[in-house]
Amino acid sequence: MHNLTAITSTVTAAFLGSFVEVVEAFTIVLAVALTRSWRPALIGSGLALALLVVLVLVFGPLFALIPLQLMQFVIGTLLILFGMRWLRKAILRSAGFIALHDETAEFAKETDLLKRQAADKRADYLAGLAAFKAVLLEGVEVVFIVIAVGTAHQMTVFAGLGALAAVLLVLLIGVFVHKPLSQVPENALKFAVGLMLTAFGLFWIGEGLGFEWPGADLAVLGLLALFGLVSAMAVRILRTRKAQGGAAL
Repeated sequence: MHNLTAITSTVTAAFLGSFVEVVEAFTIVLAVALTRSWRPALIGSGLALALLVVLVLVFGPLFALIPLQLMQFVIGTLLILFGMRWLRKAILRSAGFIALHDETAEFAKETDLLKRQAADKRADYLAGLAAFKAVLLEGVEVVFIVIAVGTAHQMTVFAGLGALAAVLLVLLIGVFVHKPLSQVPENALKFAVGLMLTAFGLFWIGEGLGFEWPGADLAVLGLLALFGLVSAMAVRILRTRKAQGGAAL
């Protein structure tokens, strides 16, 4: 029986990571739908989702052939690389060195591009392609997050449920608001996801190397707190550096 802490952390990481990615894809799909029509938006999104399903069905079973400890080490390494990328950008955004991601600006940019393509005979095709690329690119990251946080402890189903909940929540909100979800605290979410993925990554690298963590799965919470403290210190140092006219490292 799975540990409740492991299940909760797995579902939370998958939900938050997927939520951020789905919001970004939704912005592009909505721009396509409102600028052109829902037809190319839905066709492009549908084809991308179908391709993602095929990728999961093809590559998913291959993970069962990899020895558990090797898989934990490899996935842990990938999680750290992936999580640190998110964490670095979130820290730099919090410190003011990188502008916050603006879904409203992204929506306006995509809408302007689609309007300029309106006279093109391939306008619907280009609009559908934009939706396809957005859903596929963000979807690949969602699939990676689900596989990464779920596979190492055989909790892919739980991770998948977390991702599915994120998709349904974004779609539900989108049905009612019909505008970019600019009020979502995206940088805060990316900060949290970066922390969680990095903590998971280090934890699973340790397990892959045969290290017995104190407190078993609860050690993830300790690692999360440690990375959170270091990141908060980094933000504070960088803010001071920026106030003094310095540059980010």
